[in-house]
Amino acid sequence: MLPFIFCALSIEAVSKAAQAMIEEVRRQFREITGIMEGTGKPEYENCVAISTHAALTQMILPGCIAIVSPILVGWLLGKEALGGLLGGAIVTGVMMAIFMSNAGGAWDNAKKYIEEGNFGGKGSRNHAAAVVGDTVGDPFKDTAGPSLNILIKLMTVVSLVLAPLF
Repeated sequence: MLPFIFCALSIEAVSKAAQAMIEEVRRQFREITGIMEGTGKPEYENCVAISTHAALTQMILPGCIAIVSPILVGWLLGKEALGGLLGGAIVTGVMMAIFMSNAGGAWDNAKKYIEEGNFGGKGSRNHAAAVVGDTVGDPFKDTAGPSLNILIKLMTVVSLVLAPLF
């Protein structure tokens, strides 16, 4: 269950950061004249700050889950249960990582294929649907899928370091 919760939290973090970024870009377009013409200068540092802040704050809970769950399971239920937790997290985590990387790439490639003129090309309903799919696919292949490797490694390292206590 932990890889699924971890993925959900990381995708939600990307969603919140993206929404904050959209609001900031819209604010800059409203308040800074000439951005589209190239005469006004956007405030890039605000966007970098939003991204950095979101990356640090939104991943606190997923990071805590990766550290605290093996400690609690090992301490409360023992080493056998901890082995089961790690085995389950590894099996489901690897499968989820493969699925998310492939699905995200497939959505990205589908959008590119439609943009080449297939299935109605740009501006069609198929293109609009592919853009939505790519919006979901990017966090799959760029965030949640690759971060499962970190979840698995962090859980196993914490377990190995604290194994003598269990």
